[in-house]
Amino acid sequence: MEQNSNKRFITWEYIDAAIDNIAAQILSSDHQIKHVYGMPRGGLIPTVMLSHKLSIPLFTPGMVISSTTLVVDDICDSGTTMYNYWKYGIPFATIHTKLTASVQPTFFYEVVGDDWIVYPWERA
Repeated sequence: MEQNSNKRFITWEYIDAAIDNIAAQILSSDHQIKHVYGMPRGGLIPTVMLSHKLSIPLFTPGMVISSTTLVVDDICDSGTTMYNYWKYGIPFATIHTKLTASVQPTFFYEVVGDDWIVYPWERA
């Protein structure tokens, strides 16, 4: 992981470790996850990685998001995106979360401060 002023550049190796950790959290939990749904853009790559790691299918059109759906995003910043799922008891996973978020993910890898996180899929 490389840092540059207020930007924190995340490596693929870091992402692999984060996905392994989140997968272990899910497997040791009481949640019965049947499929995973990725938030557009930031959550798509971690979702596919978790789908492969856990051998759980991706959410597809026509399915209904429920308490057996794991919603995935890269970061929980304010908590606004997650709140819409959290209020219905739908589990949520992120690589990073901020303590200032209005709600916290069910599963996450690391709490971060004010640095701007730059994920490897965001660099062209």
